[in-house]
Amino acid sequence: MEQEANIKLTKLAHCAGCGAKVGAGVLAQLLGDIRTHHDPNLLVGFDKSDDASVYKVSDTLALVQTVDFFPPIADDPYLFGQIAATNALSDVYAMGGEPKLALNLLCIPESMPKEAVHDILRGGYDKVYEAGALITGGHSIHDPEPKYGLAVTGFVHPDRVLTNAGARPGDVLLFTKPLGIGVVTTAAKADLCPPAVLQKAYALMTTLNKAARDCMVRYEVHACTDVTGFGFLGHAYEMAQGSGVGLVIDTGAVDLLPEALELAKLGLLPEGMYRNRHYAEGAVDPGTVPLAVQDLLYDPQTSGGLLMAVAPGDADALFRDLQAAVPSAQRVGVVTEGPAEGRRIILR
Repeated sequence: MEQEANIKLTKLAHCAGCGAKVGAGVLAQLLGDIRTHHDPNLLVGFDKSDDASVYKVSDTLALVQTVDFFPPIADDPYLFGQIAATNALSDVYAMGGEPKLALNLLCIPESMPKEAVHDILRGGYDKVYEAGALITGGHSIHDPEPKYGLAVTGFVHPDRVLTNAGARPGDVLLFTKPLGIGVVTTAAKADLCPPAVLQKAYALMTTLNKAARDCMVRYEVHACTDVTGFGFLGHAYEMAQGSGVGLVIDTGAVDLLPEALELAKLGLLPEGMYRNRHYAEGAVDPGTVPLAVQDLLYDPQTSGGLLMAVAPGDADALFRDLQAAVPSAQRVGVVTEGPAEGRRIILR
């Protein structure tokens, strides 16, 4: 057990958590010329740049499917398992669905102590059970760099599927978690993050988006996405582009971890932040927003919050419900007509 106690999972990984994702721009190029096949029951496919695929089974049932895994973002194996599972489940919540079944995806060095492997899996099991779903198997391979995650299947009514491409002018933008997780975990990897700050980030990353989803589905929400590796502005850009609208973001209303803001000012920024900026900045009018604030808006999040575009008539009521269920809920902007091309997102 002493070997397990001394293991530092994050030291075995080049990138941490969702910061390891292939950049959105590169991903679009990789998928660009792959031929897609039409199926009338495929409601959402990979060509939509959405969080998960959705397949209609009957008039009252559709399957939501997603997969997500990444290298360690925490040294504690049990905590890493919890975070990875919470993050993978989030894609189903973003589509308005309920997770039901999950499969483990596990890559481990041959030298990793079996107790550590057990704790990673136990962390995943506990979070999936908290979500009301089941892990029914999985697949594991040996890999010098550990990785863990889930393939998740959920259920949703075909008429109630939420995508990132349905936002309408006049909608109100609500968001459910603070930003800055990527900066905090980058600082921690360099041993420059106070333990209390890191624990705050861990608490956010292990909070399921279930409560937010349960509130959301009771109201007229036109679009939703979970903010993860492409950062707030990367995912907001995909929503704006997919919906053919513009977004005005009230940066003063966006909840930023204050410690992350200070770390960003010191230049402790993850590599993924630069990828996200390169991907989305051509669509963003930053105005006079300070650079460190912009950095956090591009910061890759692991297990981040839900960004919702809500009908204006339901926005106040949903926001009140979210604040009761998710104390970090924020009202962060509005949807506008937007330009046909160019700067779809305005920061204020």
